[in-house]
Amino acid sequence: MSIKAIKEKIRQRAISRYSSMLSADKIDENAVKDMLERVAAEVIGHEQISIPDEEKNKIICDLYDEFIGLGPIEDFLKDNQVTEIMINGHKNAYVERAGQREVVDMALDDERRLMQIIYKILTGKRRRVDETNPYTEVAIRDGSRVNIVIPPLAVDGPVITIRKFSKEIKVIEDLISLGTLDRRMADFLIAAIKAKLNIIFSGATGAGKTTALNVLSSYISDKERIITIEDTVELRLAQEHVVRLEARQVNIEGKGAISIRELFKNSLRMRPDRIIIGEIRGSEALDMLQAICSGHTGSLAVVHANSPQDVISRLEMMILTSGIMITTEVIHRQIANAINIIIQHTQFSDGSRKITNISQVNGLRDGRVVLEDVFVYEMKGIDASGKVEGAWRATGVVPAFGSIFKKAGIDLPQDIFQKG
Repeated sequence: MSIKAIKEKIRQRAISRYSSMLSADKIDENAVKDMLERVAAEVIGHEQISIPDEEKNKIICDLYDEFIGLGPIEDFLKDNQVTEIMINGHKNAYVERAGQREVVDMALDDERRLMQIIYKILTGKRRRVDETNPYTEVAIRDGSRVNIVIPPLAVDGPVITIRKFSKEIKVIEDLISLGTLDRRMADFLIAAIKAKLNIIFSGATGAGKTTALNVLSSYISDKERIITIEDTVELRLAQEHVVRLEARQVNIEGKGAISIRELFKNSLRMRPDRIIIGEIRGSEALDMLQAICSGHTGSLAVVHANSPQDVISRLEMMILTSGIMITTEVIHRQIANAINIIIQHTQFSDGSRKITNISQVNGLRDGRVVLEDVFVYEMKGIDASGKVEGAWRATGVVPAFGSIFKKAGIDLPQDIFQKG
């Protein structure tokens, strides 16, 4: 009998005999391990076969991960070097490790086993997948974000994409040591957070926007009431007074959806000191701009865009396509009055993630928003090992909101803006 067949026999016997243990709200991990060792000994003894201890221990560990965690995915979730896990059907799997993508053996027997993992991910969540709702997104226990697409949308089998939550990056010094930004930029952004400037974190998928937002949000005062609004809960704030709101998908009858925009409107009635939006995607863009203009400062938000200028274009397009009757000139005036800073993030070919622009919004010119880079990253080339070489420099532009820093009691040395 093959190792695979023995493993399946142990799995089925464990499920049939100990279903109450495995389906309990709080599973006793030690009891599960003891149970698997007993069941493995029974099955191997009954089949009268000899299995090396190494193989037997691997079977027990694999089944333990399956019953307690997410099966073969667990090892990659525990690997701090892995930042993303991509499973394309049960036959193909990839991970991004230290910024580089590689093929891995996920050891998934068939599509049914992959669907079991999906159902386990969704257990206890307010999300579901089926033929009528074949995709969803959810956060798992460690804060990692999981996107799921199943057939018929996923033609070659269920697809799971996991963006891992980094436990290693907590403070600004961590970002500096990773080469995401330099000390001058860090001091400036910490001052901007403390002074309650309104900041947009921009970049492509996987560029490090949410990580930077999480880190910088740690410099918000503990005395403030913070409300976060997300499609899928991903932000991890250190403060105690945090209210987390999550959008809701349609129910099985196609009703009951609650959008980011509806949550944002409601959050304004919740006495917020700060509002943080996980990602601006639609008509909530105008609501946020109007709220900021009416006194709700210190807002932070994420926008998918390729440059600071693209952020302006994206906000403009979101508002214009929402059906709200408004001119582009009014939109640009709202943006100029509401947004202070745009932080642009980029992932380079070597896998490194860097802040490539910190730009200030400085009024209007000819009815259009004026953007000025305060700090930029200049790429010089790629060395023999494939590592990106470059440096940050200050452009010489002194931010126009120095008076806001002074009112907040922040004394930021002006020489950090000196050109060079």
